[in-house]
Amino acid sequence: MPYFTRVGEVPRKRHTVFRQSDGSLFWEELIGEEGFVGDTSLLYHRNPPSAITAIERVDAPEDELVPNDPMTPLHLQPHQLPGKGDAVLDRFLLLGNDEVRIYYAVATQDSTLYKNSVGDELAYVESGRGVLETTFGKLDLTEGDYAIVPTSTIHRWTVADGEELRLLFVQAVGHINPPSRYLSTGGQFLEGTPYCELDIRRPEELVRGEGTHVPVVVRTRTGLTRHVHKHHPFDVVGWHGGMYPWAFSIFDFEPVTGSLHQPPPAHQTFEAPGFVMCNFVPRLLDYHPEAVPIPPFHSNVDSDEVLFYAKGAANTRRGTGVGIGSITVHPAGFIHGPHPGNVERSIGLQRADEYQVMVDTHRPLLVSAAARSVFDAEYPFTWATLEEKNSSA
Repeated sequence: MPYFTRVGEVPRKRHTVFRQSDGSLFWEELIGEEGFVGDTSLLYHRNPPSAITAIERVDAPEDELVPNDPMTPLHLQPHQLPGKGDAVLDRFLLLGNDEVRIYYAVATQDSTLYKNSVGDELAYVESGRGVLETTFGKLDLTEGDYAIVPTSTIHRWTVADGEELRLLFVQAVGHINPPSRYLSTGGQFLEGTPYCELDIRRPEELVRGEGTHVPVVVRTRTGLTRHVHKHHPFDVVGWHGGMYPWAFSIFDFEPVTGSLHQPPPAHQTFEAPGFVMCNFVPRLLDYHPEAVPIPPFHSNVDSDEVLFYAKGAANTRRGTGVGIGSITVHPAGFIHGPHPGNVERSIGLQRADEYQVMVDTHRPLLVSAAARSVFDAEYPFTWATLEEKNSSA
């Protein structure tokens, strides 16, 4: 995040003597982006954070990604995926390319400790309650929350008793940030942006971990490795800086409206190398007296569009089987838009009732076997079949 904070015990000046109660030094860790010319933070550990006692290969091969060939629009139904368990090791890869990967997980137990050394990770909480525990502290999470975990942050996902935590993961190669046009040159959110500092939650309470010889799974560009740490990584007594996990709720996003249709960039939430993210939330619909308050047919010729239907109505897809928990993928080269009958039904409506999370990629997405296993084979033809159904009605 582009502004400074501090938590716990820290010295008055960085890189100076800072002693523990027994007289030994705290171990200072500098974590930073872009060769330390981007955002950085300093963490103070009780023990050396690089003390590891074993290195192991993790035998957890991911699904192979294959081209979407022949090119087709997709309707995925991740609620039909069979696995539940650990949000790290039991997540399903659905879609991806060299710059972004999209996963789905149903967590029923606390995850292994984990860090991604490739890029930032974002999780959207579809349902359930839990806590993101990190070396920076903890963030309580519930339905509708986005959580952004910076590269190489050791963390785990914990699940509230009796809950299932349903998570959509977006994994970057690089960093996920608010759109640069939302920020001043000093990093402050500008007036008129759809969310700001008051909406953002940062870790304020540190997490204390106990035990020795603690395994941490590390994601690299070639797979997963397990490092066994001599000391528990959650031994931080304080930290300060501008790089840390953060969260905000889709329910706090303030939608932009107009008298006529507003395109997706008006609803943008994040940007990252190779993709952007938007969300669509309940809002007043277009108020021009002759407005058609539903998106037109469109071809984003430089992007594949992924839309996760998190909550509320899917009015543009009525009659297709797309509903809560669905994911649609409309690849570049496919003209997509509202299904027959839905344009007429939208005229005169004054309000949208939807929560949708969008990922627009700059390069074509590849598809996993898990995605193909929950693919609705009839969806690509629904514009034609619904046209026939409406014309014969």
